[in-house]
Amino acid sequence: MPKTGQIEKQIFQLSSPAEFNGLSLKIFHFQYENNPVYRKFVDFLKPDLNRIRHFSQIPFLPIELFKKHRILSGGFQSEVVFTSSGTSSTQCSRHYVAKTALYTESFSRGFESFFGQPSGFVILALLPSYLERGGSSLVFMAQKLIESSRQAESGFYLHEYGKLADLLKKLRDKKKKVMLLGVTYALLDLAEQFPLSFPELYLVETGGMKGRRTEIIREELHETLAGSFGTSRVYSEYGMTELLSQAWSKGLGIFETPAWMKVLIRDMNDPLSLLPHGKTGGINIIDLANLYSCSFIATGDLGKLLPLKSGQPAEQFTVLGRFDNSDVRGCNLMVI
Repeated sequence: MPKTGQIEKQIFQLSSPAEFNGLSLKIFHFQYENNPVYRKFVDFLKPDLNRIRHFSQIPFLPIELFKKHRILSGGFQSEVVFTSSGTSSTQCSRHYVAKTALYTESFSRGFESFFGQPSGFVILALLPSYLERGGSSLVFMAQKLIESSRQAESGFYLHEYGKLADLLKKLRDKKKKVMLLGVTYALLDLAEQFPLSFPELYLVETGGMKGRRTEIIREELHETLAGSFGTSRVYSEYGMTELLSQAWSKGLGIFETPAWMKVLIRDMNDPLSLLPHGKTGGINIIDLANLYSCSFIATGDLGKLLPLKSGQPAEQFTVLGRFDNSDVRGCNLMVI
């Protein structure tokens, strides 16, 4: 079994683009040698491995393969298996996570880099569709953040909108710092049934409509939620079952990633080509925390990188939606 302890430490110690590139290449070669599914995919493309010197040249595994294969690197066994949400007509993705501690460190460090320590918040999670089905990586993350908050009022809510609204009022009146993390459709239900002015609320939407409501554009969603809660901004979380890291938005649907995660945009007509800033295409994600699975994923989401600005601390991107053939996740170059 490969010794990867040093790589694990390096993931969260990156301080420069050169270090990110070097570690990306190291992890690529580790996963190519130790992940049978990824190796077969890469071999199908017939790249010259000796000429891959930058992370942008690394092949990105179509995310749909998580539905068909057990994707693990290094001969490790999984400590937990996360499953994606799905319908009766679609097959769920399964992410075999070798080390839950690595996942916990990734989302904890990511949360802290954007919001500070969880202990500074009362954290409330409104995630009914995720709680009901089980196997959710989002619920796992929310549970750990709730525990880290060490606040008696923190916790999960299923469909108790009235109870949640009453608690929000009490916390507002006590001037508590509160984060409400909710699946989009449930936040809209709460907003419609129990509108509440809470300007200081950290309102974080994630997960979409899950077939419960008609999809709407993010600008309309945020305008509705901000109006109902009297907030000046709506935050967003962008993650998925197949990853161990998340991007966060502090408003306007503009996302940033932690230092060990990067977004690239691929050409829709040529999945092996990348697009420059400002062009819309398929979202490719590098998640170095996904060490024991696959760190290079071609998703089924559309987005674009925003033009770089002077003094901007990190690259920013927007998520524009799904492919029309939304069940085809990533560049379907082969069936393995």
